[in-house]
Amino acid sequence: MKVAIVGAGLGGLAAACHLAGNGHDVTVVERDPAPGGRAGRWESNGYSFDTGPTVFTMVEFLERTFNAAGASVEDHVTFDRLDPGYRACYADGSELFVRAGREAMTEEIRTVCGAHDAAAFGPFCDWLTELNRVEVPNFIDRNFNTPFDLASSPKAGIELLRLGGFGKLEAKVKTFFDDYRLHRLFSFQALYAGLSPFDALALYGVITYMDTVAGVWAPRGGIHAVATGLAEAAEKAGAQFHYGDPVIRIERRPGSGEVSGVRTAGGQRFEADVVVANPDVPAVYRELLSATPPWRARTGTYSPSCLLWLVGVKGDMPERAVHHNIHFSKEWTVSFDELLKKGTMMTDPSILVSAPSVTDPSCAPAGSNTLYVLEPVPNLDGKVDWSTERVPARDRLAARVAALGYPEVIECEQLIDPLDWDALGMERGTPFAMAHKFARTGPFRAPNIDRKIPGLVLVGSGTVPGVGVPMVLVSGRLAAERAEAMAGAGSRGKAGRSGSASR
Repeated sequence: MKVAIVGAGLGGLAAACHLAGNGHDVTVVERDPAPGGRAGRWESNGYSFDTGPTVFTMVEFLERTFNAAGASVEDHVTFDRLDPGYRACYADGSELFVRAGREAMTEEIRTVCGAHDAAAFGPFCDWLTELNRVEVPNFIDRNFNTPFDLASSPKAGIELLRLGGFGKLEAKVKTFFDDYRLHRLFSFQALYAGLSPFDALALYGVITYMDTVAGVWAPRGGIHAVATGLAEAAEKAGAQFHYGDPVIRIERRPGSGEVSGVRTAGGQRFEADVVVANPDVPAVYRELLSATPPWRARTGTYSPSCLLWLVGVKGDMPERAVHHNIHFSKEWTVSFDELLKKGTMMTDPSILVSAPSVTDPSCAPAGSNTLYVLEPVPNLDGKVDWSTERVPARDRLAARVAALGYPEVIECEQLIDPLDWDALGMERGTPFAMAHKFARTGPFRAPNIDRKIPGLVLVGSGTVPGVGVPMVLVSGRLAAERAEAMAGAGSRGKAGRSGSASR
């Protein structure tokens, strides 16, 4: 089977590893000069920055992807377990460190929050682990043909109901802990899914599991090193890569409408039986197929966007700063109302300040540091005019970072706002795709195949299973499974639940 993969983002790369590893003829066509997509890299004045995701969890999902190509993680990427995974800072001046391991985290909670909440941490981890056990095989790591496929796992649905998965996340966290600081620390992950902790279903505690139980890791060279490693593994397995030439059209056979290949801006054509498309789902339809996106991809609520400030600074970090630092706002509830209901800037935003140079000094010159500063902001459906707000928003963010004690001598910087995300092809100017409201979760999310366009497979955060590096890696396996099913009896892989699983 000939497969053309449009885009060397993490989803496209994962699909390439599974398909090339199963012996298919795979060609990956990427518009940029290097792999990565959203997991890109920016270098300036001796500083190196990830330009996309910066928090890495669930290394086992990545291991399975490398295994599919006949490789292993350690062949291509070196990881350091972060301990602490996060430093959580609160408006009252207190701090909590997310320690690696239950015992260490229990003692941290005992010291900061007291014995009652410390005793609750073990049962909380047990609950998160049960959520993960139920959700991953039944609702995340599988393809759905229709929402009615949920009926094939009634026991899992009952278990999820028993675990309280259909209640609200923050309310569930409050049943374990009394301290408001823990409520925020163990529910802010809902924002990754485009939701507030007050509105997100408790089943999204599976994201908290990834951070809190599975742990946070730092790949040396940043998450972009994961992308380059996957590209190397796929290439060794037989995939061919063509960089620096964007695909401008997915071609289809007259009459049947089946895909037949892709054509690039440079005039190259790559024949294919199956096309796996990694761009945002609406962009695939509008720009590459000149077609209307399917209903589930054009309706629903898109996640908030973010203002991302990459800055190389001269000077030392605050004494207690770690790789990932979350600075929680005082006005927690009001901030979410402003962002998600009013579509305005948060007057008191919570921000993430990652400092990769704390773990890997090679990404900054001696005596300097790299800062990756992220502030949630409305997407382009909101009420912010980014043509006038960009500079004031940058200045406010810079002042906030300086007030928190981070170095102020700037040697290089880059700001990415929703208009920039939009220019990169990200729908509504958000890198976080469609929000995971229930109506766009699991089998209700935009599917990874379109029966009206035979041979087309979608991959990435806009389709199943959703947003986040672990989910996007899973989407690559699910896309490969779909592609092999299309190949029919001639495929070396197996259609169905096993798909192109690891060797």
